[in-house]
Formats: sequence, C-alpha cells, structure tokens
Amino acid sequence: MIQRKPHLFADGFMFLEAPKWRRGMLWVSDVFAHEVHALSADGQRRKVIDVPNRPSGLGFLSDGTLIIVSAKDRRLLRLDGDRLSEYADLSSHAAGWLNDFAVDPQDRIFVGNFGYDFAVGEPRRTTCLHRIDTDGSISTVASDVDFPNGSVVINNGRTLIVAETWECRLTAFDVDAAGELGNRRNFADLGHRQPDGLCADAEGAIWVGIYNTGEFLRVIDGGQVTDRLQFAGSGISCTLGGAEGRTLFLTAFVGTEEEMMAGKRKSAIFAVDVDVPGHLAAPAGADV
Repeated sequence: MIQRKPHLFADGFMFLEAPKWRRGMLWVSDVFAHEVHALSADGQRRKVIDVPNRPSGLGFLSDGTLIIVSAKDRRLLRLDGDRLSEYADLSSHAAGWLNDFAVDPQDRIFVGNFGYDFAVGEPRRTTCLHRIDTDGSISTVASDVDFPNGSVVINNGRTLIVAETWECRLTAFDVDAAGELGNRRNFADLGHRQPDGLCADAEGAIWVGIYNTGEFLRVIDGGQVTDRLQFAGSGISCTLGGAEGRTLFLTAFVGTEEEMMAGKRKSAIFAVDVDVPGHLAAPAGADV
C-alpha cells in the first residue's frame, strides 16, 4: 500500500464538503458556514454564494451549470450568475435532509438523504435514492439505503457508486439506459471505516474520505486498498483536478468532534499529486 503525504492548500473553514474541479477552479461547500467557495489553482479563495439552509453536495451539469444541495429544506438549487433558483424540490420525497449527489452523462442527478433527523437524535433508519431527470421529474430508484453519502457515476454512466456511511461500505448499482438502478452489490466492505465523500479516477478506483478514522483511501472493486493518507481528525471528501487531473484535493476537519460542534474553523483543504487522473479528466485548458 502506498502512503501519501499531502500539503496544505487552504484552511480556516468550518466544515468542507463536496469539492469539485471545474473551469480551473476548486468549488466546495462550507456546510456550517452556509457558504459555497471557489478557489484558484494557487489557493486564492472567493465566496460564491450564501446558502441559508446549509449547502452540501455540489455538481455540474454538462453545460457548466452549478447545482447545489440545500440540505435542510431538501431542495436542489442552480446558480445563475450571482443568484440561486430552484432546480428540484424533494421536500415531499426525501425522508431527511438532502446529502450528496452524482450527475450522469445525461445530466440525470442521483441524490441521497439522511433518512431521519440525525441532528435531534432520531433513531437510525434506511432511506431512498432519488433520480431527478432533466425535465424536472423525480423518481425513487433505490430503497433501504443506509445514510447514502458521497456518490459518483463511472463506467461511462453505467455504474453508480454510493457510500453507505453507517454500514461502512461502498455500494454499486448498474445504471440502465433509462436511468433505473439494478444489480445492487458491494463495491467495497470497509470494515469499521465510515465512508463520507468520494471521487473516482480513470481506472475506476474510488478515493474516499473516512469520517471516523481521518483516513483517505483509494479502493478498487472488491475492496483492496491501494493508497492511504492519514489526518488527525475526520476525512470528509475529495476530488481529482488540476491542470492534468492528477491533483487529489482532500477536505478534512483537523480537530475533535467537540471542536467541530463548537464551530471551530479547523476544516482545511489539502492536495497531493497522484498517479492516475480523474475519470473525467480532460486536456489542460479544457472547460472542466
């Protein structure tokens, strides 16, 4: 197993989720600060927009439109210039706060939710995945999913990978031409490790943040871990980007849960070069 050592890219945030690389910038949600930020390749940051009901998952449609999860009111928002508008309202579909999502090559969005009110200590229960089509229709595509978290579509749109945090596993689904999910199976059993956000590389391996151990792992289908990074705190999420798609950007909370709940600004972005580019990597200068 390769042990990698990242360097600090930017810090002073509260809780960073869902990093995405697009148009030469790193986009990220600061969940507890209710803000979305964009950072240049040298770490210079700007606040893009405030999201009062907690931003979470981020993703881009094929035309470059940024979609943002508004977690507490269970909506997907689109960024139009410097204004937000509603893309989809899942308040009558999702059983809990919205979490993360993946976009497939047809611009269909697969989104998960908590399934219960985690913040007030409701009993844990499973929930559903929903698909939002480009015409705005919302469909239930999977049930009995345990706290679906980070997700990504790989294999040219044919496979969806979802982190089931409390089950300590990555789950794979086949995606058919109509966007229906089938052939549910384990991609990786992570033992005691609780997966949070994730991304994929060009070989179909998954890089995943581990919330309870502070690790980031590269995992291949079947569960073998090929690479590992370690932080003192919580591993949150990651994405591949940079000019050649070989820079792994990682968001972590470098502190205790007590400090996290107290609003300490100990969430940071780290970066490290890796061997395999992201699965959507494009030549330098392309609009990705």
